[in-house]
Amino acid sequence: MKDTNFKIHDPFFQARNLLNGLIDVLCTQKWLQAEHGEVEQLIHKDGYEVMRLVLQGHLDQRTRQEPDFDSVQHGSREHTHKRKNCSRQLNTIFGKVRAHRKSYSDGGANSIFPQDAQLNLSRDQYSDGLRRQTAFAVSEQSFDKASESISRNTGTSVAKRQVENITRHLSQDFDAFYELRQGEDSNTSDLLTLTCDGKGVVMRQEDLRPATQKAAKSSKHKKQTRLSRGEKRNGKRMATVASVYDIAPHIRSADSIIGSKEENSQPPKPVNKRVWASVEKSPREVIEQMFSEARRRDPKQKRQWAVLVDGQPVQLKTLRQVIKKQNIKATIVLDFIHVLEYLWKAAYCFFDESSQEAEDWVKERALKILAGKASQVAAGIRRSSTKRNLNSKERKNADKCSDYLLKYKNYLHYDNYLAAGYPIATGVIEGACRYLIKDRMDITGARWGLQGAEAVIKLRAIIASNDFEEYFSFHKRQERQKNYPFYERIAYKMAA
Repeated sequence: MKDTNFKIHDPFFQARNLLNGLIDVLCTQKWLQAEHGEVEQLIHKDGYEVMRLVLQGHLDQRTRQEPDFDSVQHGSREHTHKRKNCSRQLNTIFGKVRAHRKSYSDGGANSIFPQDAQLNLSRDQYSDGLRRQTAFAVSEQSFDKASESISRNTGTSVAKRQVENITRHLSQDFDAFYELRQGEDSNTSDLLTLTCDGKGVVMRQEDLRPATQKAAKSSKHKKQTRLSRGEKRNGKRMATVASVYDIAPHIRSADSIIGSKEENSQPPKPVNKRVWASVEKSPREVIEQMFSEARRRDPKQKRQWAVLVDGQPVQLKTLRQVIKKQNIKATIVLDFIHVLEYLWKAAYCFFDESSQEAEDWVKERALKILAGKASQVAAGIRRSSTKRNLNSKERKNADKCSDYLLKYKNYLHYDNYLAAGYPIATGVIEGACRYLIKDRMDITGARWGLQGAEAVIKLRAIIASNDFEEYFSFHKRQERQKNYPFYERIAYKMAA
């Protein structure tokens, strides 16, 4: 469509005129006596319009200088039919502008626009700046709040539905980005640490996994004013959370963790940490991705690999299967904090909860477990229950603790782990579960659709892993290849 109002004068005339006018206003007596906040507000209000006009002027200048081709080839078609001054809208962080450019067609196919390809414009009307704003806004707030934030912090607005669409579109290259990322194969002696966990996300019933959906449909509400525990679980779909990071070995003694001995040095912090999660993929798929990320960092497995787990049986079984299938050399370490929780529950079978005896009992057995004597501790707990003539109910948690220690004894060699400098707690993945899932996805009243939830989690993970800028550049390259496959053929002509 032709724009009859298209000007051929200085493209930046309006921008200069408005900026000079704003400066003149600020030099009047009224504004020289105003409070700084009022001045700031005026500049903020008119500043967006100045910047919008500068961008519009730049686009107009590019229109005037756009090369004039006899034809443009796209695939096997030669586009020879040319139209000038075709117009499209672009919604930017400064406001709405229009891009005027030439189109080429062959009469039987969609028109192509070399100028759009050079600018790498998206198929919709939203600019890269707005997409960035959207990514950071939705990673922290609901779609409604993100829309409000964009209106408040830019010179334009984006409706809630469009915020959702942009979010899904922005996250679509997540897997390709990490799959194509180049390996590092560094000479570092840091430990390569892998860890994963699960966290539930409240979903719309149609987006629950089949077994959960069936349970949700068959369950009846026991109370009218709130959901009971089982009913809450049947409304959630489990997201698998994973993290891979490097950390320097930290050799320490059992006494420095539980006893009176104090650490003389600061424990090392995780570096090069990547965290991510998926509510769409199966736990096995995420775990396989986790090992793929580790292989990218250490393809020849020169470093020590430690896999931190909390003892969830299905997760542990999957980890063992993947490790065996991929012939990976890794040490599985059970989170020591979970062990302590079982010890405390066992202690309350013998002592009052507030007693010093309970604390001393836990401390003594924790030190033994850290010394690699988990089986002895389990046997001792059983003997104590028997000697005290506790019935099955009274000794229930003590037996649970013993069973737990014996079941996972192969992952409780803490004496070896501490001597090798391995981490023995899953704080990193628990923090990732809280940040990636709970803090964002657990908004009161939220019921997520599968695609929306997956997209938000991916963007949040990219930002949390400090990969956003690299990812966004990759995403834009992918977009250009998909939207403008003819661009490489004409790029050199446009540059000339």
